[in-house]
Amino acid sequence: MSELSFREAITSDVDRCFEIESMAYAGEEAATKEKILLRIQTYPTGFIVLENQDEIIGFINCGTTDNVVLSDEEFKALVGHDPAGKYVVVMSVVVDPKYQRKGMASRLLTEFIKRMKALHKSEIYLICQSEFIPLYAKHDFVLLGESDSSHGGLKWHEMSLSL
Repeated sequence: MSELSFREAITSDVDRCFEIESMAYAGEEAATKEKILLRIQTYPTGFIVLENQDEIIGFINCGTTDNVVLSDEEFKALVGHDPAGKYVVVMSVVVDPKYQRKGMASRLLTEFIKRMKALHKSEIYLICQSEFIPLYAKHDFVLLGESDSSHGGLKWHEMSLSL
């Protein structure tokens, strides 16, 4: 595999990010192209892409706030986002299927956590499906319990990481 690098997303990344999001998430679980573009434009600091020399192979994005409500669907459109907020809410951690099961999500998480610490954020929150709890636990996220969110008609679990 060619050399990997991280950077903040730019608006011209929207098509590739949407392609990855659509391949990796089922149906309504995937963010729309418009939401992805909004996230890049609104908070590029919290939208990190992982790329090899050829293409973007994964990304992680978030918003920040001082009032975390993980079941709030409006926050996925960054309603209530405050760049100065001390709490980070992750919206997507996604890797192109052809690069999955090769440690790419862990690399993204490690880089993302490092960047959020550098920004002096105090905690990272996310919701995930059951099969991803071990991935996040490996990065010291703590399971908070079942979420009230029914995003995409699925069952979710809330997790957090104190920074």
